[in-house]
Amino acid sequence: MRERDQEWTALMRAANAGDTAAYRRLLEAVAPVLRAAARRGLVRAGQPVDQSEDIVQDILLAVHLKRHTWNPEAAFAPWLFAIARNKLIDALRRRGRRVFVDIDDFAESIATPPAEDHVSAQEVAMHLSGLSPRQRDVLQAIAVEGVSIKDTAARLSMKEGAVRVALHRGLASLAAKLRKD
Repeated sequence: MRERDQEWTALMRAANAGDTAAYRRLLEAVAPVLRAAARRGLVRAGQPVDQSEDIVQDILLAVHLKRHTWNPEAAFAPWLFAIARNKLIDALRRRGRRVFVDIDDFAESIATPPAEDHVSAQEVAMHLSGLSPRQRDVLQAIAVEGVSIKDTAARLSMKEGAVRVALHRGLASLAAKLRKD
């Protein structure tokens, strides 16, 4: 590890001095290590590794654009890995907290819902009647009729954000009520 860092540091010094061959060798040396680190970071975050190459390219681009800021008296690897860590975090933030599940694993259960999941219109109306009028109207439009948030907002003369809040609160109220029952 120490030898690798010394080699990378020497290559970066030479690259910053104008040696393009050293710069190419440096990038070829760090790319596999960055690829493995990106994959590990994505796996640790519970994300698929399909974006690891994009993350590596972001890291290499940042190294290229910011290489003049590297202190040639310092080791190169800590500087590189700080950039890598930040680019991984940026990628995870852009991606958000998404959980990916292969839908083929659940195709049969999605295609035929169990009979006990069937709810009559009377049961839906009964559950919705316990909500405030605004929440009831929003849930009726979105959850029952399948109207979009935008169209529901226009229909009820509300802002889209207010529709989302009413939808969330209505669903939370229903869930709490159903847990009691």
